[in-house]
Amino acid sequence: MDALDALAGACADVRPAEPEEGVLGVAPRYVAAPATVEEASALLRAAAGHGLAMVARGGETRLDWGPPPTRCDLLVDTRRLDRIVEHAAGDLVATAEAGVPLDDLNAALGAHGQRLALDGPPGSTVGGTVAAGAAGPLRLRYGTPRDLVIGLTIVRADGTVARSGGKVVKNVAGYDLGRLFAGSFGTLGLIVSATFRLHPLPPARAFVSQTYGSAAEAYDAVHAVLHSQADAAAIECATAPGAGHRVDVLLEGVAEALPARSDRVASLIGGTVAEQAPDGWGAYPDGSALIETSVPPASLKDLLTGPHAATAALTWSASGHGWAALPAGTPPERVAEVLAALRSIGGAVVRFAPEDVRAAVDVWGPVPALALMRRVKDQFDPEHRLSPGRFAGGI
Repeated sequence: MDALDALAGACADVRPAEPEEGVLGVAPRYVAAPATVEEASALLRAAAGHGLAMVARGGETRLDWGPPPTRCDLLVDTRRLDRIVEHAAGDLVATAEAGVPLDDLNAALGAHGQRLALDGPPGSTVGGTVAAGAAGPLRLRYGTPRDLVIGLTIVRADGTVARSGGKVVKNVAGYDLGRLFAGSFGTLGLIVSATFRLHPLPPARAFVSQTYGSAAEAYDAVHAVLHSQADAAAIECATAPGAGHRVDVLLEGVAEALPARSDRVASLIGGTVAEQAPDGWGAYPDGSALIETSVPPASLKDLLTGPHAATAALTWSASGHGWAALPAGTPPERVAEVLAALRSIGGAVVRFAPEDVRAAVDVWGPVPALALMRRVKDQFDPEHRLSPGRFAGGI
């Protein structure tokens, strides 16, 4: 009760956790939802005073990624941090709090003909997207959160508020917390707001799609587009066991020139043109075990034809980033075989999987920089109370 009283004195919205609010089976004791940076700071200071371990929750689109935390005393819900703080349209810069859904942010930016070029599942929030370092097919042209975050406000484990970057793209003041925190999975601090570099909304978009019977044909089509003057904004290749290999190409640009560009790409790959995104564009493939892959374009054929392809649904982006999903009931030893095959041609990390699979496989795989990551963790969270055990090497 002393801990609960301390948390309630720091944040207006604190309550005992419900049984269903566990993180991969680890049940928190309390849930708190700060509405301001000041509340978030006071909350983490109170949690530190009682030695509470903390896990952040946004839209829950990626809360089940990775291993379960070793402890979770306090679940911090960021969804009341829901303000778009500033939009400097003339500078193509916007600042939003961590709980703002990406869809809501882009709806507001779209009224000014601008966007944050990060695509993700519905419900994804600003803080969760940055913490996961997540991006979809648009990463080919626009990059990931590491490339688009130019400023960050975080709360450290002891409640200290830290800021880096600024409100203009060329501002280089302070340490680059944006790149450090992108993909840190909540292990270094609580993200409370982020400032992003924006891009103009394209006047027009078109998708060119074709399905091929062989991996060689799909590989040739992807490389034909990459080595052409098509200037594709994104290219995605998707397949499933027993199905063909579908290649989708996104083109963006001025409406007057787009039809001719689309026709050239359609002729190049033998595809058809549509204004709307094809079904499944940018979505994770279906399965009970989801593996994130890093496979360069030169190895696409290996990805599509390897021993894993017999059981895994695959999605790959021309940025080299992709996904493999295994159906429900796949035994852990088969998941381990697929992981080994994927790691032989690139990188592979298990994002989510049933408990027996997570316990049997190396979720993160080799991490060459693990010693450095441990030192960074020790600097930001010396007591290891922020999302403990959720990152590589048990960080």
